[in-house]
Amino acid sequence: MPHQRQLTVDELWKFERVGAVALSPDGAQAVCAVSRFSMDQNKGSGELWLLSTFGGAARQLTSCGEKDGQPAWSPDGTQIAFVAKREQQGKKDDTPQLYVIAPDGGEARRISHFAPGVEGFKWLPDGKRIVFIAWVWPELKGTQRQVKRLKEFNERKATGYATSEAQYRFWDHQLPMGRVAHLHLLDVASGRVTDLFEGTSYELPRADPNANGFDVSPDGKHLVFAFDPQPQKRIDNRKALVELNLRTRKFETLALHTAWDFDAPRYSPDGAHLAFVAANTGKKHTLTGHLALLKRGDKGRWQALSDDWDHAVAGPLRWAADASALYFGAEDRGRTHLYRYAIASRSASIAVHGGWVQGFDAVGDVLVSVADSLMHPARVRATRDGAAPLRLETFNDALLAGLQLGHCEEVNLKGANGDPVQMWLTYPPHFSAKKKYPVLHSIHGGPHAAAGDTFHYRWNTHAFAAQGYVVACVNYHGSSGFGQAFLDSITHRWGELELQDVEAGTDWLLKQPWADRSRVFAAGGSYGGYMVAWMNGHVKPGRYQAYICHAGCFDWAAMFSDDAYTWHAKELGAWYWEDPAKVQAQSPSTFASAMKTPTLVIHGALDYRVPDQQGLAYYNTLKAKGVESRLLWFPDENHWVLKPRNSKLWYGEFFDWLKAHDAGAKKRKTAR
Repeated sequence: MPHQRQLTVDELWKFERVGAVALSPDGAQAVCAVSRFSMDQNKGSGELWLLSTFGGAARQLTSCGEKDGQPAWSPDGTQIAFVAKREQQGKKDDTPQLYVIAPDGGEARRISHFAPGVEGFKWLPDGKRIVFIAWVWPELKGTQRQVKRLKEFNERKATGYATSEAQYRFWDHQLPMGRVAHLHLLDVASGRVTDLFEGTSYELPRADPNANGFDVSPDGKHLVFAFDPQPQKRIDNRKALVELNLRTRKFETLALHTAWDFDAPRYSPDGAHLAFVAANTGKKHTLTGHLALLKRGDKGRWQALSDDWDHAVAGPLRWAADASALYFGAEDRGRTHLYRYAIASRSASIAVHGGWVQGFDAVGDVLVSVADSLMHPARVRATRDGAAPLRLETFNDALLAGLQLGHCEEVNLKGANGDPVQMWLTYPPHFSAKKKYPVLHSIHGGPHAAAGDTFHYRWNTHAFAAQGYVVACVNYHGSSGFGQAFLDSITHRWGELELQDVEAGTDWLLKQPWADRSRVFAAGGSYGGYMVAWMNGHVKPGRYQAYICHAGCFDWAAMFSDDAYTWHAKELGAWYWEDPAKVQAQSPSTFASAMKTPTLVIHGALDYRVPDQQGLAYYNTLKAKGVESRLLWFPDENHWVLKPRNSKLWYGEFFDWLKAHDAGAKKRKTAR
């Protein structure tokens, strides 16, 4: 076997990352988006690749665009449309536009010239028209007025953002000031654009509008979309489903309920039914989505199909060819599988096993899926009529073959309330149970998410383990994929059960003969960052040698500056002005007097989910108390660190901090 290298940050950024995948109408080919990154140029690019679902070598389809993505085949299979920013015929796109390319190659051709840009799209069945999303000024009529207003807006000298909206920013960006997301109809041949919502109050949800939020009927006469009917738009409002007749331009509400949230609509192949995801968030805000179905023509009458199945159904949905079943992804104990849900029997079976299924498509008897695992990045596979999966590409095989990765395993331990709790372990390469190793908790965010069987680029357990640590990932109470009761158990008492679970994980680890109890560390991001700050105020100093807090919540009253502030009272049990004691009892800041453990604090200025004042307040508090601490602050990163050079700095500071507080660590070359 050739010499194998240990995983470093530079190696991590050499992996090609598979994104969206789409099947041709006959199921014979798939197109997928692939991202690659340059550490030298400090940026990434996106390409489209063509894969045969019968096997064979993958073929690169595009190469000169900026992040070519969201590929979708035309109904006749002769063209592939995608979203990109490119330069063509001397004109460079200021905003993402629609392009088409023939699957047998050639030059991509720009088919949209809409200045506000394209966010997501779907073909109409005639192949002559496309419906796409764009942010526009709702009071204006005609595309030319939109273009003129955009030009005036871009040339303005003032930089202030003025709004009266309750929802005005999301994740890492301000929502376009004064604009809303409308669906538009593009005539492919002429390039003519028509705003389908013009002159109405309809718009798509403002948080990340995308193509999963609407669908086109098989006859091309209607489209259905998710819509927030409340006059004051909020991220947690419950959505209705509305259908638009493309000929008459009349709108009809198909599903509306004060307690239920509807999303991810999908017409059946014959157009007779509509499937969607429904969540009874009015009963409990943590209740997750179920598969639901309505028969078109039965206005307002729908049924939840999977309400007895204790799993959260996630969009998008895909119908089986005979309309007897639907495909979707759902978490199950730290993994995400692709499920087939049979309508008649109301039963779910696994169609494709995870790892972690990141995306999929279905045509006829062909399924294509993108899935990764703890041991490898995302791979593309195809299955036909339930046969064994066939791998369609080898993007990262050569790189993986040259790397020495430690093994991973799943253990179960007794956590809070005596409940079983899952913990993933990643061991260093060449691990020997006869030696002693330091232990590192990598605590996941959410809290209603999970540490999964997935290859995480921002918090890669193999990159941590290559530094000599046994890495533990605890799926504490509140984690998704373990049933509704487990997920909801932490509501109104954040920090309590989660800490017991992490501590139970530490107890389990320290009973292992290979664990060095004098070299125990904990790191976490987002809610995981909240957890390590919480631990600093609740765990006896000395049990953990150091903490790393990335984008962590520190003070829930001050957190009201985030983009999801309307959820706070639901999660914490009260608004901070109604019951300040209850809210602050769940804030790490309340317990600052007990904080003594050295901490590295990391935050990004573009983080609107956990604004950076949270990290700065935590760091300043530790400094004021004389606790050893260090700050890594990024002016150009959001809740995540996405630029190659910044990621390299992040990992470097991460490893240096651990080593500086690891008295028993052997000297190793810092992986930067």
